[in-house]
Amino acid sequence: MYKPEREQALAKTALALMGECGVIATPENFELFYAYASGENPAITQAMGTLISARRPFTPEILLDLRLRCLSGARAARAMEDLGANMRGVIDDVLGKLEASARDTSNYKDALSAATGELGAERSPADLRALVDRLVAATRAMEVRTRSLEGELQASSEQVSELRSKLDNVRKESMTDPLTGIANRKAFDDAMYQALDQIAAGGEEVALLLCDIDHFKNFNDTWGHQTGDQVLRLVANCLAENVKGRDTAARYGGEEFAVLLRGSGLAAATRVANQIREGVKSKKLVKKSTGDVLGTITISIGVAQLMPGESADAAIRRADACLYGAKHHGRNQVINQNDPRVAALEPSAA
Repeated sequence: MYKPEREQALAKTALALMGECGVIATPENFELFYAYASGENPAITQAMGTLISARRPFTPEILLDLRLRCLSGARAARAMEDLGANMRGVIDDVLGKLEASARDTSNYKDALSAATGELGAERSPADLRALVDRLVAATRAMEVRTRSLEGELQASSEQVSELRSKLDNVRKESMTDPLTGIANRKAFDDAMYQALDQIAAGGEEVALLLCDIDHFKNFNDTWGHQTGDQVLRLVANCLAENVKGRDTAARYGGEEFAVLLRGSGLAAATRVANQIREGVKSKKLVKKSTGDVLGTITISIGVAQLMPGESADAAIRRADACLYGAKHHGRNQVINQNDPRVAALEPSAA
């Protein structure tokens, strides 16, 4: 039940908490803090509670990551629940119509049986005409009900098709990063587990690319978050241009991206990674609001081959070590797991 007093109290709590944490009161940020104040989203409660307890700042990157990880899935779940309820309503309606049709058919059958019995007895011409008239009327009524049922079932079929289409769209949206339009972290995780299962079963080779935009925080702080978003979309487009078929290009989190290349060994994947790196570097970044040329950006990429029997975490750690090596050795580089420069390094925040 809607309780305006509770909603108003939660809104005040959310705004007060935003002020205490130094967070700008945008609609997107308010949605996060309202969800935290309500306590109805366990993921938000845990993640934000940890940050608040540790007195960590809510940077734009952290706020974006919270929205992507904790709110997108909840919205999709609510939408799918609503669509499921609508679908059940349509199905119940169809079942009701079919039950009514079954009763009509049974009644019509009884009328025919009764008429057959009457035809067996001697009848006057007037009685026969009356009997025929009743049969004609019953047949016409059955025809009308049948046509009506056909129309109602057609309408229900169209409703189901529309709901299925909406459900497919919601599922697609739940697996898509809203800013860049490529796959999100959940879609990547699903693709990674599928790839590891296929490799364990003796399937094709799969390579993993972890990509990170060089000096993104400095760029974001200098030119603003809208321009930073433009950079993220630019990199996502370069990734999308270099994948095909069953490959997966995803936003992994913040300024990090991940790519799964199906049917690619380490050498082929390294070539693709360099194509991506060169593609990003070749793009001139222009600030849309002013037309000013801001220069170029670069990315660093780590490349690893997925191995039979290993976990997703193990593969990601290996690719992350390669990414750290690319960062450590000057950025704007591609380093794979066989590069000797990786062996002496341990991955950390770069």
